[in-house]
Amino acid sequence: MTQATIYHNPRCSKSRQTLALLEEKGCDITIVEYLKTAPDADEIKQLMKQLGLADPREMMRTKEAEYKEQQLASVAGDDLIAAMATTPKLIERPIVIIGGKAVFGRPPENILSLL
Repeated sequence: MTQATIYHNPRCSKSRQTLALLEEKGCDITIVEYLKTAPDADEIKQLMKQLGLADPREMMRTKEAEYKEQQLASVAGDDLIAAMATTPKLIERPIVIIGGKAVFGRPPENILSLL
């Protein structure tokens, strides 16, 4: 059985659809509700590596009000990672990890490349 971890927000339709697709494919799923249990800076850096991202901004929801309120357009690097760790709502969702690699579940079918 394929082991999968999903960084999940149950209020997000794409996140729910991605979780349903993992269930449909018979995966053994670990669900991380990242808004309740926020990843720390090291976890975010590991996720970036698994996603193949060099710039933390690629992992951020830049249209969230918190992004503008915290004036994150003018910062970079570790400051963006720190912002995601303290305000997990800024993290793009969902993120699925299978076999040490990760993808965003937007659209949910993106996860099929990991299966």
